[in-house]
Amino acid sequence: MAKPMQARRPPLHCGFASTTKPCMLAALGFRNKAFPAMAELIECETERLCLRQWQESDFKSFATLNADPKAMEYFPEPLSGQASTEMAEKIRSLIEQRGWGFWAVEVKGAESFIGFCGLHVPTATLPFSPCVEIGWRLSSAYWGKGYASEATRGALNVAFQPLELPEIVSFTTVGNQRSRRVMERIGMKYSGQFEHPSLPENSPLRPHVLYRLRREQWGIKA
Repeated sequence: MAKPMQARRPPLHCGFASTTKPCMLAALGFRNKAFPAMAELIECETERLCLRQWQESDFKSFATLNADPKAMEYFPEPLSGQASTEMAEKIRSLIEQRGWGFWAVEVKGAESFIGFCGLHVPTATLPFSPCVEIGWRLSSAYWGKGYASEATRGALNVAFQPLELPEIVSFTTVGNQRSRRVMERIGMKYSGQFEHPSLPENSPLRPHVLYRLRREQWGIKA
C-alpha cells in the first residue's frame, strides 16, 4: 500500500491550470482538500518507488527520456533539451502551488530518477473537462518491471484519500496499447473515444481513448 507523506515545509499558495476555474472543479465535486487556499507538499512512497518533488539534478535525465523516440512514440515529436527543461520547471512549479502533480519517480536505493507519474489538471479544454488526470512517462530502460502500475497506484491513493477527489481520468492515443494496459491493470474503465483538440486534425495521434475511475470503485466510500 502506498503511503502519502506530508512534507514538513511552509505552505504555499495554491494555483490552478490557466483554463480551469476553481468553481468548475467544485461543481464537479472536487473538495477543498485537493484545491485549498494554501497547500503543503505531498509526496508518496510505494514498496519500490518514491514519488517526490523535482530536483534540478533530474533535468538531464528527463531530457534524455524526452529525446528517446521509443519513449516519445505516441507524442507528436521528441523534445529538445530546452523544451524538456521548461516542462520540468513547469511541473515543479505546479507541485509547489498545489502540493501535488506529476511527481518525479525514483527507485529506492537504485536510480534517483526514472521519469514522472502523478496527477494533473489538463490545460486543454477537453470534452470531459473539468477533470484531474493521472499520467506517467518513464524511461524505456525501466519498462516491463511493473513500475508504471506501482507508481500510478500510489498516485491514485493520494487522489482518493488525502485529496478526496471523486474521479480520476486518463487518456492516450488509440494505438498506445502499453499505456492502455496500465490503465486497465489499475482498475480504470474504458469510457469511449474523443478527438484531442491540441493535435492537428490530420494527425494520426488525434483520436484518443478515455478511461475513468471513481473513488468508490477504488474501494473508498465517497
